[in-house]
Amino acid sequence: MDLEDNALGLTQEQTDKILQFQDLTGIEDMSICRDVLQRHQWDLEVAIQEQLNIREGRPSVFATEARAPPVVHDHIAQQVFTDETPEGPIGVRGLLRYVVNLVVSMCYSTISSVLNLLLSFVRNDERRLVTDPLGDVMTFINTYTSRYNPHPVFYQGTYAQALNDAKNELRFLIVYLHSESATETQNFCRTTLSDPEVIQYINTHGLFWGCSIDTSEGWRVAQSVGGRRYPLLCVVCVREHRMTVVARSEGACAPQQLLVRLQRVVTENEPHLAAARADRVEREVTARLRAAQDEAYAESLAADQEKERRRAADRAARDQLQRDTLHRQLQEEQRRLQVIAAREEMASNLPVEPLPGADVVVLLIRLPGGERLTRRFLFSHTTQDLYDFVFSNSQAPEEFEITTNFPKRIITRGTSNLKDVGLKDRDVLFVNDINA
Repeated sequence: MDLEDNALGLTQEQTDKILQFQDLTGIEDMSICRDVLQRHQWDLEVAIQEQLNIREGRPSVFATEARAPPVVHDHIAQQVFTDETPEGPIGVRGLLRYVVNLVVSMCYSTISSVLNLLLSFVRNDERRLVTDPLGDVMTFINTYTSRYNPHPVFYQGTYAQALNDAKNELRFLIVYLHSESATETQNFCRTTLSDPEVIQYINTHGLFWGCSIDTSEGWRVAQSVGGRRYPLLCVVCVREHRMTVVARSEGACAPQQLLVRLQRVVTENEPHLAAARADRVEREVTARLRAAQDEAYAESLAADQEKERRRAADRAARDQLQRDTLHRQLQEEQRRLQVIAAREEMASNLPVEPLPGADVVVLLIRLPGGERLTRRFLFSHTTQDLYDFVFSNSQAPEEFEITTNFPKRIITRGTSNLKDVGLKDRDVLFVNDINA
């Protein structure tokens, strides 16, 4: 079983739940147990309660659809059981009698069908109006239980609900149509349907739905299955993906005879249900596999998209960095050109260097890079002229201050002349880069 479970993609927990479900419900077929649990999302408690409800004749939670699934009536493959066994032709006279009876029977059947069809257009049959199908069923069950007991567990729902449950559960649906006017009904109910072996077999192998043809619901079902003789038992199950009437038992019969008929029908049609269960399991396995593949593909796609998003973000960051760098370089170049132009303009506007004289002072200026500048100034020149001279040199920083050597003090840029700020001939001045 482990190999089979692995092939079906079952986990150890799911396998344990199947074994528990089988032990508690008594269902021997493992595929049925697996199918029921899968339809209940592997909720063991809900699945067991649902099975108990069905055994008590209550509709399942899945039998909520008001419309019944279409039912196929394959009259060629359908098995028909009846106690009326026609004798075969014996001799010429017997053959002639057989042919005459056959022709008369066919003519009678045809004329009867035509007359019933014509009468259906003339008279109004109240049973044609189905107003309370569930009420019809429950009334029949209560009446039947009060008169005939014991009996198989009746399905306490409409025919549509019973069909939906049988289709979803992949079980046989045994339909019993009751007619009080039929002479064989009472004997059939008191002996055959109350037989313990019959009750046990029906309760074990399928759902049992019944109704009286005197009610609207029962009459409608009788018209759909084509019942002609009562009591009538029909067996419905999934065959080739469709709900099909596979057998019909007309008239009364002995308990053992009914058991043989039901066993034959179940044996011949169980392979169809097994194939439907296998097909359902295969579809579910395929769906889970496809879901896993879709999930893996979605995860792979998300990972690829995340990688592409990161690559795009990296490219955008690199491009932005290049743009910022280029912009900064352009600004620096523009700034450098502006400074060069400003130095040149400053140099052209400097006062002319005076000749040596009494009112002339020679200043030694040391730049931050070690370069030395020497120039003569008039004592009347301002400190602004001194700053302009230093700035006009290409080696001077853009922003700076000028200080004396000892004692150290800052020469403030302004309109003060050199004499007022205390500068003397051959003084050494230092240029300090403010941004350094």
